[in-house]
Amino acid sequence: MKLKDLFKFKQKKSNTLSPEGLSDKELSDLWTQCSACKTTIYNADLKGNLMICPKCEHHFRIDSATRIGQLVDINTWQEINENIIASDPLNFTDLKPYTESIKAAKSRSGCTEAIITGFGKINNLEMALGIMEFNFLGGSMGSVVGERIARLAEEALKRQTPLVLVSSSGGARMHEGLLSLMQMAKTSAALTKLREHKILFVSVLADPTYGGVSASFAMLGDIIIAEPKAKIGFAGPRVIEETIRQKLPKGFQTSEYLLEHGQIDLVIHRKKMKETLATLISMHKK
Repeated sequence: MKLKDLFKFKQKKSNTLSPEGLSDKELSDLWTQCSACKTTIYNADLKGNLMICPKCEHHFRIDSATRIGQLVDINTWQEINENIIASDPLNFTDLKPYTESIKAAKSRSGCTEAIITGFGKINNLEMALGIMEFNFLGGSMGSVVGERIARLAEEALKRQTPLVLVSSSGGARMHEGLLSLMQMAKTSAALTKLREHKILFVSVLADPTYGGVSASFAMLGDIIIAEPKAKIGFAGPRVIEETIRQKLPKGFQTSEYLLEHGQIDLVIHRKKMKETLATLISMHKK
């Protein structure tokens, strides 16, 4: 027998059928396994529960469109600055050109950039809202993300409207080099103007919030809220452990750990997020 004959009966995983006669892809369209407790959840039930595991309360990552639907009153959302899109100032190429990465990210996420900005109402209270899209190059902050945030803050100042930013990001976008790092200063300066004019800025931290985003606007909120067990920090735990050569405490860089050590103000369950934001905006309404 030839060696290749030993492998001729190998089947591709994608073609494997379940006992019910469904392929793996068809099963994944119907069911999702919780990454925390490994419970298999019917997708319709998961969506109906705001993408929260009904057994262990694990908060799944959600896209910007889903987040808007959960926070904004029906028929009140108006997007702004959607026509500001990324260029390729450095002609950057890693495994593929930056322009191709942008094109693929648009197709995968359905968004034009890693943040969506606009105005809407929450329990009939007007707010400016920016929501980061992790499916767009890991929610990385490039020049467009910084510009959209800065313009949203400026418009919130004009309208005297509270600002809410929901962060979910791996940090600054390497494809734009120094230009991406400059957005840390730009967004911080724009938010300083809101504070000077006593306009409320609430920062909501979703899983994950890292790098240049956590080192700039995400941690500058007048009130900083996080979802349960969200990963929040600058560098990842493994990088820190290798640098300081020490074992990190249990739960390090989770929202609960940051709350215990005074770095954030609240940890709020997703089902209570809209109510909490509305209460805060109502309390600070001029």
